[in-house]
Amino acid sequence: MDKETVTHHEHASAHTMAPFVDDAELEKRILRKVDLRLIPPLFIMLTKFPSKDLDRNNIGNAKEAGMQKDLKLTSSDYSLALSIFFVGYLLLEVPSNMILSRTRPSLYLPSIMLIWGCLVIAYVGVNTKEALVGLRFCLGLVEAGFFPGVLLFMSNWYKKTELARRFSIFYCASLVSGAVGGLIGYWIDCGPYAEPRESASMEVVILEFILPDFPATTKWLTDEEREYAIRRLEEDNNSSQAEGISHLQSFLRAVRDWRTWLFVLAQSLCTCAGTITYFIPTLMESLGYKGNKIQYMTIPIYCVALVIVLICCFSSDLQNERPKHIMVMALISTVSLIIVAAIENPKARYVFLAFGAAGIWCCSPLTLSYLSNIICRPMEKRAVSIGIVNALANLSSIYGSYIWPSSSAPKYIPGFSVSTALMASCIASAFAIMVLTKKYPYELTEDGGVNEAARSAMPEKVEEV
Repeated sequence: MDKETVTHHEHASAHTMAPFVDDAELEKRILRKVDLRLIPPLFIMLTKFPSKDLDRNNIGNAKEAGMQKDLKLTSSDYSLALSIFFVGYLLLEVPSNMILSRTRPSLYLPSIMLIWGCLVIAYVGVNTKEALVGLRFCLGLVEAGFFPGVLLFMSNWYKKTELARRFSIFYCASLVSGAVGGLIGYWIDCGPYAEPRESASMEVVILEFILPDFPATTKWLTDEEREYAIRRLEEDNNSSQAEGISHLQSFLRAVRDWRTWLFVLAQSLCTCAGTITYFIPTLMESLGYKGNKIQYMTIPIYCVALVIVLICCFSSDLQNERPKHIMVMALISTVSLIIVAAIENPKARYVFLAFGAAGIWCCSPLTLSYLSNIICRPMEKRAVSIGIVNALANLSSIYGSYIWPSSSAPKYIPGFSVSTALMASCIASAFAIMVLTKKYPYELTEDGGVNEAARSAMPEKVEEV
């Protein structure tokens, strides 16, 4: 079925069929099928090959395992290697999401995974700091389309009240990889470690057959299920269809929407604070742990975060609420980070560091789910908004990488102070989004959202392109 046919089919659903009638049993049956086909493959993409996260979280483990000494990296060199990744990430994130909105996710996302894995293998040949910087830039280019692409993909299948808990499961895959990264770091330290890479291409081929594309083109749904899957998203003011507008129109509508920029601010705050991820192994050393124990002691922090993120995001979906959950978790993180910076006891610092990091990691998936709920249609506008928010938020990781200089060891007061201020600001930004989006709500016009317009008379009001 081609693109035009899909669009026509879905558009017809909204206007020519009988009024939508809820069917709880049918909806449960559809969700069981969708969950089985979407969640495991997406989770596997981040956890089947733990080495893929060496380009992000586990570079901290590599540093403590001797990379900094082997490559003769200064503190500034290490920060550059961290930050250059996000330059590539920034350049391709929006274009990638725009492409994904008009192509087949079952081909696009696994292809990114394959190229990504091949580049990670190239880490084996890195023996200079210039090679490390160049490779991480290329990794940023490739990875740019994956994380925001998955969020866009999932938002084309799930209603607003279903998205956060599913996205949190996918997001937790990166936390699992972070924990596994500690084990990998230990094995690398203790002896040769050879990951079987021959199966990577086969895994990608399998994923291309397992992953669906969009509700209208999915063959493992019956006709009744397929139609209901489309209609329930339309009733939820969400849609998997392309609304018949150009790439430029979608881009301009997203840029002119004042809500996009509120979410850029909110996500930038928690992303910048999230640079603590790269320094957790270093912080373990500052708490008095030595050698291989540094790698092991990172694992409980990720495990605590995984449990808290799942609980928080499931609660957010069940209560159909986002901003208050963000504010609570940001407050927990703020208080915890203050305590870590203020006290001396290593064990107490370790415990509060775990809660502080968990609070930061909770805010990111909740904010992105909130964004997908607020800016829901047209689909490509949502795709562009997600891309813009992710790209500009990750830009904050460039300067965020410099707030943990080695000269501030062992207390790392600058890093904890800035992170505390960022999470306190995250509380304010979530509150602002909650208030402003209620005061200036958007409505969808009768044509299905193509001419989305504000009921308010805000100066930043979206205009017709």
